[in-house]
Amino acid sequence: MQETNKTRDMLVGEFSENYVEKLFYFCLKKTGSHIEAEDLTQDIALQIITALNKGTIPTSFSAWVWQIARNRYSLWAKEKHNRNESLTGDHIGDYEIEDESKGILDEMIHTEQMALLRRELAFIKSDYRNIVVAYYIENKSVRDIASSLSVSISAVQQRLHRARIILKEGMNMAREFGIRSYKPEEITFTNSCDNFGDYGQPWSILYHALYKNIFLEAYGNPSTAEELAIELGVALPYMEDELKYLTEQTFLIKKENKYETAFPIIGKDVQEKIWNYNSRITERLTELFEKLVDDYSKACETHGIKYYGEYTTYEDAKWVLLMRAFDALAYAKYKGKFEYTKRPDNGSWDIVGYQNADTPYIPWVGQHGSDASFSQYKFKYENIEAKTPSFLSSEEAHALAMVAKGKGEICEQIWLDKLLGYGYIKKNNSAYEPAIVVFNADTAEKSWMSFTDEERNSITQNVEEIKRIVSAAKEFAFNLTAESLPPLFKNNERMCYFACSNSTMSRDIVFMQAIKDGWIKNNEHTSKVVGAYIYI
Repeated sequence: MQETNKTRDMLVGEFSENYVEKLFYFCLKKTGSHIEAEDLTQDIALQIITALNKGTIPTSFSAWVWQIARNRYSLWAKEKHNRNESLTGDHIGDYEIEDESKGILDEMIHTEQMALLRRELAFIKSDYRNIVVAYYIENKSVRDIASSLSVSISAVQQRLHRARIILKEGMNMAREFGIRSYKPEEITFTNSCDNFGDYGQPWSILYHALYKNIFLEAYGNPSTAEELAIELGVALPYMEDELKYLTEQTFLIKKENKYETAFPIIGKDVQEKIWNYNSRITERLTELFEKLVDDYSKACETHGIKYYGEYTTYEDAKWVLLMRAFDALAYAKYKGKFEYTKRPDNGSWDIVGYQNADTPYIPWVGQHGSDASFSQYKFKYENIEAKTPSFLSSEEAHALAMVAKGKGEICEQIWLDKLLGYGYIKKNNSAYEPAIVVFNADTAEKSWMSFTDEERNSITQNVEEIKRIVSAAKEFAFNLTAESLPPLFKNNERMCYFACSNSTMSRDIVFMQAIKDGWIKNNEHTSKVVGAYIYI
């Protein structure tokens, strides 16, 4: 008996502490009158305390309390001859019930109204959502919530009141998620850097489909977390966490409560117009580049000069020579020193995004550098880029430079063995020699001075024609791209240049045209290290 009385007293205390206030709001929503709500609350409380005093010990206290509340409300409604309604929920009060009874809870979860409530809880601000969940789902008292959040009781009550209004408004809305909520859009990237982040940034982050669509949605369109959550169909608690991370990683900028993409994205319309322009000039421009490389190489050969070194064939050297000529004449040059943005985890890089556009796929041609003036063009064509490492370590690059200078014997064998395995060097009897293009600054200067006036004039005319075509293409692409940029980048000279320079003609277009022309060949005789070169 003593144990029963102790349990009874505990349940009476729990009821007084955690349920009376909720019952009042429940009754108030049902009756619409403070006086009637007080009467109904007292009636329900009397029924509950009387039953407990008589020795009733419910298995599920919460389910038992709310079952009595429902029964007493139903009886009250009949006695008052008001409408006969069950808890189907025209009012938010219908959902302000925490019911641990498995059967009743399952029934509520499967109703359309509970689904609406859960939907709105997923899109309400965390300040409100946390209190609503604590009060109605976790069954905590207002006092406990106030204590855990270090705010006043009145602040919790005010937020609960505001949350009810927001939830009710939301439940009456027909939410329309954006297209990207069910059809994620693709976006590709170009990265230029001094250093990647310690954890592989930016590429370790850029592969995520959700992040890509956040970037697209917030590009030039400052948006709140709620707006992004609804547009992408992602519950707000998860969206808030992702936005915080992307902001910390400098992919997003947050101003007040809105987020904006922190790097330029070239739109599909801009890409398609630039592609159409470039496709009209590519054949002629590539022809001029091919002629330039051939004429310069022939003039050097005539005068006994091997300006690309003695260790590779002309057919293999063409891969480097064409790209070097393109970089020298076609790439935009920034006025002054271009410095990459400093990023978290020792990163120093910038990126440009490209919205998925209706243009033909062209295998990418990138360039990876290393120490000791070593560099390599990486051709994403017929898996060529996978035949050699993405980068050389500092030790490997310096060993390669020593071999190119004829001093391979002073290198540690471990690095020579690695370079042999990669194919960057080869062994000739007991000596090592490079198997790549080797440029010598002195040779380049002497070669031009050795040419005849006719040879120089022919090459110069070719160069001027290339510059004329490239200049017009650059102007078209730069103007079109700059006009499309949002103010965040249009008004930033460095980032405007970076975006525009990455939207104009690129190496891959000329490279693929040279392949199509048959001027560059990839066959069983092609070296696996094509694209690699070093300056000594």
